[in-house]
Amino acid sequence: MPAFVGLGAPHWDQYARGLIIGLTRGTGRAHLVRATLEAIAYLTRDVLEEMRKDAGIDVRELRVDGGASRNDFLMQLQADILGLKVVRPLISETTSLGAAYLAGLAAGYWSSLSEIASMWKAEKTFEPKIRADERDRLYKVWRRAVERALGWAKILREANLE
Repeated sequence: MPAFVGLGAPHWDQYARGLIIGLTRGTGRAHLVRATLEAIAYLTRDVLEEMRKDAGIDVRELRVDGGASRNDFLMQLQADILGLKVVRPLISETTSLGAAYLAGLAAGYWSSLSEIASMWKAEKTFEPKIRADERDRLYKVWRRAVERALGWAKILREANLE
């Protein structure tokens, strides 16, 4: 649970704290790396679940970008955990690209947002590979871990262990 300074969206708990649950003598560096990647995928599902609930949005695919999107393992895990197609663009660093597009639009270099949108190209698509019942079983375990992390700093403070 990567709650080093609390948990943000959609949990909004400043008292949540990071947890590593399930360690054994056999736990190694690779297990911790995988746990970190899993946390990214599950937190994304947490946000998506809230979006579905609050806005009634039916998401058909997740378009990703940024450095983490270059990790094929994470992208496949994300597709599996969400039960959605995950699509990585040809150009993965899109923050500065978006700023450039907006500047070009304002300067008249591009005529419309649809012209800019037509330049987007997919590099790779990840399809879910696990069954829905397995996805839901794994997500329930994640949600139990979230419950354990929430309010942890408050518990420590009340017990004078902070």
